[in-house]
Amino acid sequence: MEIKYRKSVKEDISEIMTLVTEAESEMERNGINQWDELYPTEADFSEDISKGELYAGTIDGKIAVVYAINQSCDEEYKNGKWQYPEKPFMVLHRLCVSPEFQRMGVAARTVQHIENQLREQEIGAIRLDVFSENPYAVRLYEKLGFKENGTADWRKGKFLLMEKYIY
Repeated sequence: MEIKYRKSVKEDISEIMTLVTEAESEMERNGINQWDELYPTEADFSEDISKGELYAGTIDGKIAVVYAINQSCDEEYKNGKWQYPEKPFMVLHRLCVSPEFQRMGVAARTVQHIENQLREQEIGAIRLDVFSENPYAVRLYEKLGFKENGTADWRKGKFLLMEKYIY
């Protein structure tokens, strides 16, 4: 199954919000209380689109995965004991796979796509935070070679700060 990646456009927002709402419901069914009506919002995704930082991966013309990538991070990222502080880095935000396409390797393939994209730009490392109570996401990032470098406490609980050297 081929995933075609592209920058998201404002016309995608309705499909993206449907995907996110369905993913939130799936997380809740699995006892993961990570996202809700306060985060992420349509405004978050719209801002990502307006900045050119939101990407969509489509399968057969349907958005299967979205993610934002930029250099922005919350103040709590200072809690990280980053292994590659001298390397240029990007931060992965809001990676979300449609429940229709979960358990098919879409998230792993998407992260590998992002890594390849950043290598071409000579970006040295990728950073992210992952909800400590989302075992699926934690396992995914560990399997892909991300290392925990600290924690941050936000409204929903503890998040692991993770990093991977890619270039």
